Amino acid sequence: MTGAGALPAAIAGLGQIMQLAFVPADIEAATAFWTGTMGVGPFFVLPHIRLDGLRYRGAPTDIDFSIRVAYWGDMQIELVEQHNDAASIFREPAAQHGLHHVCMVVDDMAPARARCEATGLAVVQEGRVPGGGEAIYVDTGGGPGTMVEMLLATPGGTAFFAFVRQAARDWDGSAPVRAVG
Repeated sequence: MTGAGALPAAIAGLGQIMQLAFVPADIEAATAFWTGTMGVGPFFVLPHIRLDGLRYRGAPTDIDFSIRVAYWGDMQIELVEQHNDAASIFREPAAQHGLHHVCMVVDDMAPARARCEATGLAVVQEGRVPGGGEAIYVDTGGGPGTMVEMLLATPGGTAFFAFVRQAARDWDGSAPVRAVG
């Protein structure tokens, strides 16, 4: 240990969890639950995302997926819908059983990768985000909901998150699903 109660290789020190992500079997029903029951919204749709250099368990893959994002206070809620049969973390057996992953934004991906390696965690999916960002997903081995995404956000991504957070603060319940752009 490096200090009172400190864990030398724990990943918690890499950043704060900023997102809870789900891969629902029915995206419309999930959206209705989050907007109607939970009062979270509006959700912004980013359709048909394709990441550069995408790899799943070390092999190249070509996932076509969309996400819907909204904020619940300062916590981002993400709903993921994969449109093709490409191998991915979103197609794994546990993917559609509750929480899929949490996300933390990191300032530098190299130390995040090194900390994961030191902790014994393998990167199971990774890709480059347009504009210079990067996302890696590590499976912590704890079952559904314990996968962690580490995101090196671009300035544009950070601005988009701020825009969606403000829209949630101002939301009056109208237009619960909105297109981006």
